[in-house]
Amino acid sequence: MTEKLFKGLDALRLSRRAGLAAILASAVAVFGWTATATPSFAADKTIKVGIMSGEDEDVWRAVAAEAAKKGLKVETVVFNDYTQPNEALERGEVDANAFQHKPYLDNQIKQHGYHIVIAGYTGIWPIGLYTKKYKTVAELPKGAAIGVPNDPSNEGRALLVLQHEGVIKLKDGTGILATTADIAENPKNVEIKELDAGILGRSIDDLDAAVVNTDWALKSGLTPKERIAQEQIDGNPYRNFIAVKQSDENAPWVKTLVAAYQNDIVKAEFDKVYKGTGQSAY
Repeated sequence: MTEKLFKGLDALRLSRRAGLAAILASAVAVFGWTATATPSFAADKTIKVGIMSGEDEDVWRAVAAEAAKKGLKVETVVFNDYTQPNEALERGEVDANAFQHKPYLDNQIKQHGYHIVIAGYTGIWPIGLYTKKYKTVAELPKGAAIGVPNDPSNEGRALLVLQHEGVIKLKDGTGILATTADIAENPKNVEIKELDAGILGRSIDDLDAAVVNTDWALKSGLTPKERIAQEQIDGNPYRNFIAVKQSDENAPWVKTLVAAYQNDIVKAEFDKVYKGTGQSAY
């Protein structure tokens, strides 16, 4: 009787072990599938992206919608001053920003020691020479007052446009960070006025002409018909991009964010918003 009882208990133990093994195998299979399907970034994480106010807000609404499809929540933080988004990114107040080109970032890193890198390109806005008084560059009079942005990277960019149009000539070897001190020849003795990029377009009535960034030109109500010159596109170093902190460069959410921008749906919104004044650049 006792022997039969022990045999029965052994059989029961074996049965229970087999059942537990089956359950464990099933759980491994389930959790293995779940780990593969779950995004490698936290599902409840919200990525804050610093952008400039205006048309880009519409573009980034489309980006946020595309990111949501990929399981990434994107919240935009809007700025009105070019100097703020990189500082906010460095401090961790935003996770990424999208408003600048490489010459600008290089100068910011040189000045402030930021640890910021390029994650993926977005678009390019060719800088242009605008005027409400003249039809061509040749009509600009002697002593004309011409406005240019006063930040280092965009001032050099503007001066290169003026050089290309024959208004001035820069010293040999001058690069993209040219300043008024690099002007070697000024045949019309034009007066270069250095102004904040954000007010250049609104100051056009007080100037003979101004080299204005396209986004600020749009905000100021300037149109392509008032643009008498434009920088060349080929080999242009001024493509804008999404930037992140160096420590986040390889974070899984970064690739998802870039993919949420670089697609046909966002490109269509980009083209609609910028009306051909900007071009996708990826």
